[in-house]
Formats: sequence, C-alpha cells, structure tokens
Amino acid sequence: MSTSDNARTYPTRPYLAVSAAVFRDGRVLIVRRGRPPAHGLYTLPGGGVELGETLEQAVIREVREETGLAIAPLGLVGFREAIARDAAARVERHFVILPFAAYWVGGEIALSEELAEAHWLKPDELDGLKTTEGLAEIVAAAAERIALAQASAR
Repeated sequence: MSTSDNARTYPTRPYLAVSAAVFRDGRVLIVRRGRPPAHGLYTLPGGGVELGETLEQAVIREVREETGLAIAPLGLVGFREAIARDAAARVERHFVILPFAAYWVGGEIALSEELAEAHWLKPDELDGLKTTEGLAEIVAAAAERIALAQASAR
C-alpha cells in the first residue's frame, strides 16, 4: 500500500476523485474493482485527483492507468459521495467523486491490478449487477449527455 493509499484510510478530510462513463458504439465501459475501495463491485474506472491536475487531466490519466484506454471527456454528469465507516462508526474512507461522460478514443482494455474485469455493456444491461451506489443513474445521465452532443454535432 502506497503512502497516499494509507493516508486515504481513516482520513482527516475527504478525497477528491473522478470517474468516467466511457462510451463506445452505444456501450459503456463497466469495470469490477479488484481491491478496496468498492472491492468486487461493478463501477466506472477512475481514481484520485493529484495535486496540480485539472479534473479532465485526472480522468484521462486514471482511465488510461486502469484500463489502457484513451478517452475524450465530454463533461461532468453529477457527483457521488462515498463514505465508509468501520464497526466503531469512525470514517474509514471518504471520497467525493465527480463522474464524466466520455468518448472512447483508442486502445483496447488492458486491466491494471486495481480491476478484476471490464465489459462494454449497453446501459440497460446494468440491471442485476452488484454496483456502486448510483451507478445506473450516472450512466443514464452520461448517455443523455453523449446523445445530446451527437445530436448537436449533426
């Protein structure tokens, strides 16, 4: 565990993170986390914003590091707060996550050690998966944002 991972357990403040609903041919990239936080859950690729990075730079870097894919972020599609407490009700982790709608630009999936699997799914194929809270709503908002951008480009 790196120093920054260690600092994120029992933090003294919330940590800022980004994620991306990456669309390719009408399908969204869904990943299953291979380690905490959210171990075993299906979610979007993403991670922490580093000092000096813009949100767009962070989401591009995180998706590339976790999946090997190049993306073009379109814009924010909401926010999520992930707060985990231990048995004594102490805050074990606290993330504020800003999800982006994004287009796939290039590359093929090459998973990092953080991810157990990845799939390109139609947004309605999320039903039945054990996901992070609010994933379906974020994917729906991102799909709408992508559709609006495509319609205005015509």
